[in-house]
Amino acid sequence: MPENNQRIQKIREILNARYPNVKTQLRHANAFQLLVATILSAQCTDRQVNAVTEELFAKLSTPQDFAGAGLETIEGLIRSTGFYHNKAKSLKNCARALTERHGGEVPGTLEELVKLPGVGRKTANVVLGAAFGVPAVVVDTHVSRISQRLGLTEQRDAAKIEQDLMTLIPREEWNAFSLRLIFFGRGVCTARRPDCPDCLLKHLCPYPEKTPNSPRS
Repeated sequence: MPENNQRIQKIREILNARYPNVKTQLRHANAFQLLVATILSAQCTDRQVNAVTEELFAKLSTPQDFAGAGLETIEGLIRSTGFYHNKAKSLKNCARALTERHGGEVPGTLEELVKLPGVGRKTANVVLGAAFGVPAVVVDTHVSRISQRLGLTEQRDAAKIEQDLMTLIPREEWNAFSLRLIFFGRGVCTARRPDCPDCLLKHLCPYPEKTPNSPRS
């Protein structure tokens, strides 16, 4: 166990050195805009979401705006993010709930956030960490995949992975560690072609070169 603790500490140190100043890539001016952008980011790149929200927030900027807008209007503004029918419903229903239950303010607790339509633990934790500075572990597909490959968890369920990481990583690093895994997953430890030969964590990882798709295999 002490050996594993040392390995995890080294993983944290290397990722910290590689990605020292991390923050969400979703552009936002307040908690509500971040909530909207995070809902839109499902199955969509941050770059595309940012391109969409620039025009979206110019036309609809508050929960009251979204709650009062027609679904077709919202769909037209977010179409290029994909799954726009479901996302538009989530945004409208979420905005309505914020208006009716919270006076148009985004709540700052996980318990209240996950009660909002279209908001799961991942989305809630993004908002808690980036908008409110509350320690939270965000488990998206990158965090899930890399945590498993690095041997930080044996779980497949996102909520259970979150709990495992919360026990392994110091609370003050939860937000940053999640983002570092996300950046690492986008650039190095990708789903289909992880760059195992040039990976900065290769010597600490039980997974290296176990895929026939790595670039130099």
